[in-house]
Amino acid sequence: MSEDASRGRIDVSPMAIASIVNDAILSCYGVVGTASKDLPTGIATALSAERKRGVEVRVKDGEIAIDVYVILEYGTRIAVVARSVMNVVKFSVERALGIPVAEVNVHVDGLRVSNVD
Repeated sequence: MSEDASRGRIDVSPMAIASIVNDAILSCYGVVGTASKDLPTGIATALSAERKRGVEVRVKDGEIAIDVYVILEYGTRIAVVARSVMNVVKFSVERALGIPVAEVNVHVDGLRVSNVD
């Protein structure tokens, strides 16, 4: 993602956008964590110090498309939490970059039971 100005150019990498997205996701109620897109990606991110697993950012023709893979708390309404993740991610990225987000796709990869009585 780049923006030209009269004094220079501003470049924002997809990894920087993924960092903003990751912080936004983890602040959402009902989200326990993020999950990897697939097994090879999961193994690669587990072995690295990367904390942006579960976030995929695509920038094409000046539009940002984001896919997030989340694990939710058992007992929460999945549709409500997923909609909240969409809204929070879109708002956070647009506020930080000043560029509209074309789409945010939320993939619920699992549920986790935290309180076992």
